[in-house]
Amino acid sequence: MSTVVLAHDYATQRGGAERVALMLARAFPGAPMHTTLYDPAGTFPEFGRLDLRTTRLDKHALLRRYHRLAMPLLASAVDADRVEGDVLLASSTGWAHGYRGAARTVVYCHAPARWLYQTERYLGSHAGAGAVGRARRAGMGAALAALAPGMRRWDAAAAARADLYLANSTVTQRAVAEVYGIRAEVLPPPPALLPGGPERRVDGVEPGFLLCVARLMPYKNVDVIVEAVNALPGVRLVVVGAGPDRARLEALAGPRVRLLGRVDDDELRWLYRSTAALVAASFEDYGLSPLEAGAFGKPSVVLGDGGYLDTVVPGRTGLFFDAPEPTAIADAIEEALGRSWSARRIAAHVATFGEDRFCARLREIVAAVGEERQPLALAPELVPASASALAPGIALDAA
Repeated sequence: MSTVVLAHDYATQRGGAERVALMLARAFPGAPMHTTLYDPAGTFPEFGRLDLRTTRLDKHALLRRYHRLAMPLLASAVDADRVEGDVLLASSTGWAHGYRGAARTVVYCHAPARWLYQTERYLGSHAGAGAVGRARRAGMGAALAALAPGMRRWDAAAAARADLYLANSTVTQRAVAEVYGIRAEVLPPPPALLPGGPERRVDGVEPGFLLCVARLMPYKNVDVIVEAVNALPGVRLVVVGAGPDRARLEALAGPRVRLLGRVDDDELRWLYRSTAALVAASFEDYGLSPLEAGAFGKPSVVLGDGGYLDTVVPGRTGLFFDAPEPTAIADAIEEALGRSWSARRIAAHVATFGEDRFCARLREIVAAVGEERQPLALAPELVPASASALAPGIALDAA
């Protein structure tokens, strides 16, 4: 039997990629997990129960708390940290696929690095953010422009060493083909937060609100959701998530918008159960939050683009809006709140995305890769018709 070692970019935040990394750990119990940085206060407590192995950068508290400051150092830190095992299974959005030392490598790709291939979207427009916000964006843009050529070379070399790529969605599958010229199998992850666990009410929040669960980054477009709700009388919004865009969002928020920051899973379950609908406006590579809301029988109002196309069934589990603009979002919210939704039908859709299925396929793939001398052949339907098949609005600059 092959020995398996895991990797994840950094265990410093709470997001969908971190939940998937924990699923990988459940699929391969006892396997060590390599990561660049670990901030116990910033991420899920389950990471503390793993055999977590960090890079030399982890000794710096500032980098653990603000991992983006480490960006110029991450590639060299990953290169210096060799792993030991027959098969490396890497959960990656930009760094974990670069670990070396294992005989074979399988990459579970959440997205090719956004800061390299979707730079403008990653930085956001900061329209109306004022001089400080614009200056911060310009500084980040200049830093990324200086670092990008070297990081792209490193990124391409790391991707080329992999024996097999998996993608979390059809959008990511197409992006992997466009950026790396690599065929990837789509293996959508299940929702990690499900009913049945403990719940705890959030003080000061009454049921019936809209819920947005997102990192507070410009590309998540939380600002346009806030503006939409500000324009809808009587509609309340609760935002869960932390990030560098919080101060700007607090300045935009009206009296019916509440930014909670990070919450624990007990509180998040209560929020999902108590919401009227989930709202999301970002260009996501995978639409995970509608599945989590749907597990509680709640509909979603989301951007009709990207990974949400894989996880939301319009009219059955939610509604799409065409663009991340306040008016379009407000119209879709009003329509959703005026409809009757079947919690049973929504939950039945979510049930088709099961963790047992996900973990079983991962184990099957890892076992095959560990035994094969050549990369696994993928079925023709797993290969995009052409690199130009990228979904509208997801075209990547791979220059």
